[in-house]
Amino acid sequence: MAVFDPGLDNYEEDQQIYPEVRKAEARFMPRLLAETLQNTGAWGAVRVVPNDHQISDLMVEGTILHSDGENLQLHVEARDARGTLWLDREYSAHASRYAYTSPSRGNYDAFQAIYHRIANDLLQQLRSLDSDGRRDLRRITEMRFAQEFAPEAFEDYLREDRRGHLQVVRLPAEDDPMLERIRRIRERDHLFVDTLQEHYGQFSGDMYDPYQEWRKMSYEEAIALQELRAESRRQLIAGGAAVLAGIIAAGSDNRSVRTAGSVGIIGGGYLLKGGLETRNEAQMHVQALEELGMSLEAEITPRVIELEDRTVMLSGNVEEQYEQWRELLSDIYRAEMGMLDDPTAATGP
Repeated sequence: MAVFDPGLDNYEEDQQIYPEVRKAEARFMPRLLAETLQNTGAWGAVRVVPNDHQISDLMVEGTILHSDGENLQLHVEARDARGTLWLDREYSAHASRYAYTSPSRGNYDAFQAIYHRIANDLLQQLRSLDSDGRRDLRRITEMRFAQEFAPEAFEDYLREDRRGHLQVVRLPAEDDPMLERIRRIRERDHLFVDTLQEHYGQFSGDMYDPYQEWRKMSYEEAIALQELRAESRRQLIAGGAAVLAGIIAAGSDNRSVRTAGSVGIIGGGYLLKGGLETRNEAQMHVQALEELGMSLEAEITPRVIELEDRTVMLSGNVEEQYEQWRELLSDIYRAEMGMLDDPTAATGP
């Protein structure tokens, strides 16, 4: 499960999108979906990773198309290790005020139904695979991982069919020394990814209360903004019409009509000013939400990785540490293969 795309590439200011909140949501939502999948009992380990570089049996990616306390819209794509598309759909849900006011809701997410629908669609695809298909999928995942580190040694084990989907051609022997080393590295990779789950779990826990408050505020703001914009438009339209009518009347040859026209211009100006002030009031709400959203960013402490010949420290945020770890895996593989080439070397961890 990759961290979601926050959907900020082409957003405009008048869309009322709060970037800091979206970035936090992009970490929070896949965690909820992963937990929903895990709770079905139909999957193995479901992990959240910073991007789609991780080779796994199934990779789920999502993009946040719209999110406030009232509505949530996601685009979700899932593709397995063969390259077969499982899911490519948009999901949307609407929350009622009850979702934020009822004490019986507890920690139940206001949009939990959307995660259940995604999980059910994925489960339907999983059930369409027979035992042989699932076994082949696991083998393809392992061979793809092996090809990352030793492409020449493992390139002949898989091939693409006409649709671009990978198939198993043959497999190395179970006691193949290179395969054993690859499996050791893959196990270390799984352990590292498991440690990332602690970060995402902590982040989700810390985020939950302020995020729910933001959603509640956002729900109220969404309703208030709709009303404010409607009122603002009415005042601006009325004010513009009054000014226009006043200008026309001011050009009249009739003195009383000209006087009424001047009054109309002044009155229309006040209506226009009122409409603009209403917009300013809405902007104050937006700024308040932006300040709240900025507090949702999380940090991650450096990690120390013990290798055979040295100690390596991974620093930066979780995404940066993950990329450093992926690079470090190549060093670990080379060290493992160096030990394999040297018959006097001790067996690695």
